[in-house]
Amino acid sequence: MEEMSKHGQVGLAAMRSGMGRATARKYVRAGQLPSMLEQPRDWRTRPDPFLDDWPELAARLKAAPGLEAKTLFEDLVRRHPGRYEPGQLRTLQRRVREWRALEGPEREVYFAQEHRAGEAMQTDFTWAKELEITIGGEAFPHMLCHCVLPYSNWSWATLCRSESMAAIKRGVQAAVFQLGRVPEWHQTDNSTAATHDLRTGKRGFNADYQALMRHLGMKPRTIAIGASNQNGDVEALNGVLKRRLEQHLLMRASRDFGSVEEYQAWLHGVLEATNKTRGKRVEEDLAAMRPLQVNRLPEYHEEDAWVTSWSTIRVVKNTYSVPSRLQGETVCVRVFDDRLEVMHGGKLQLTVERLHGRNNHRINYRHVIWSLLRKPGAFARYKYREDLFPSLTFRRAYDALTEAMPGREADIEYLRILHRAASTMECDVETALVTLLAVGGPPTADRVASIVAPVEPEIPALVPPVVDLHDFDSLLACVEVAS
Repeated sequence: MEEMSKHGQVGLAAMRSGMGRATARKYVRAGQLPSMLEQPRDWRTRPDPFLDDWPELAARLKAAPGLEAKTLFEDLVRRHPGRYEPGQLRTLQRRVREWRALEGPEREVYFAQEHRAGEAMQTDFTWAKELEITIGGEAFPHMLCHCVLPYSNWSWATLCRSESMAAIKRGVQAAVFQLGRVPEWHQTDNSTAATHDLRTGKRGFNADYQALMRHLGMKPRTIAIGASNQNGDVEALNGVLKRRLEQHLLMRASRDFGSVEEYQAWLHGVLEATNKTRGKRVEEDLAAMRPLQVNRLPEYHEEDAWVTSWSTIRVVKNTYSVPSRLQGETVCVRVFDDRLEVMHGGKLQLTVERLHGRNNHRINYRHVIWSLLRKPGAFARYKYREDLFPSLTFRRAYDALTEAMPGREADIEYLRILHRAASTMECDVETALVTLLAVGGPPTADRVASIVAPVEPEIPALVPPVVDLHDFDSLLACVEVAS
């Protein structure tokens, strides 16, 4: 049509438009575009396979609009064997979708919200298992505590192992201290860490969470129960963040990091680069927020725990071993999101990785091996015996011992090996066990000791230096001449 308006030649216009002359003449005569000539089709190209059963299906949908087409199809196949084929499911799904659009019940409408600069920060937890991160070659299952400013989409994230109050405290403080400013509101979903009051069972804010908000100068608010769309900005950006991290991991060509700290630094580097692309809206967010004028709160809470005669403590529904010298004492435990710090007399006694969930246990053989050597009979039915195998190699060594000698003797030999590991280096003992298992024969404590024998340090022969006093006389003579 444009070419025809220039010169009026049908052949030339058809050639330049890439179509046949006859087709071009048809459009010119009609005076309409191709899209305007198309007519809606009101006939079927094949018989409707659900014509006889559709009135019944429509009645069912009207009575229970939540029914899915797949459920209805499976019921039809069951009641009418041989009438329907699996490929006809898509036809029924289209019919049901059309019925919902024309005759179905009204649906809930969502309303786009206008965000205001500096008004709120949204925080949410999201699992990062799909990133398949490893630390030192071992899988590192973890979550991200993700904080977002909805106006500018500025975001920050910290690593965590659970949706705990300690993780919220660490994540929110990391975000606001990175910004150097604080918004008016802080919004979360109904996570148990922030809103589950263990004393009353109601969905009020926890006292610890309220104290955090007061300290930072933000007002807490949450979404309605079951209305995750109200936290939609951070929910949507969770996926965006993980897709971006996936791309950077592909560019890095490795998902393994030397330490958690190295991984955290890499994560923050990606976030810093991304936030720099947010442009002017970040500046507007910052301009509308108040300066941060407080110090960072400790990212832990303290609990008192009594050390039992088993040399264990119970913290947050999990059991941990501690040095046996602390038996009968009450220790102060600092509970972080990822670790516990056991204090006594104001001094750090132990740092251990925190367990999550309930009724789990972590027993360090170094805390109990001295007593087990004196009471080897307790090993056979020790409640936490599986924790006394530091690695698969130690387990294989114990199995080899039980096959070669009676049970009690095998237990004693294995405890002596554990004692050797506690007294020297566990890695050296494990290397010796690997060697002995490969050679064959029971890996007894004596055979291990012959390989891991302590090396006597050699004392070097020191020769007293000879001092020539003439050098000092020459130096003094030079000083006298200069004066």
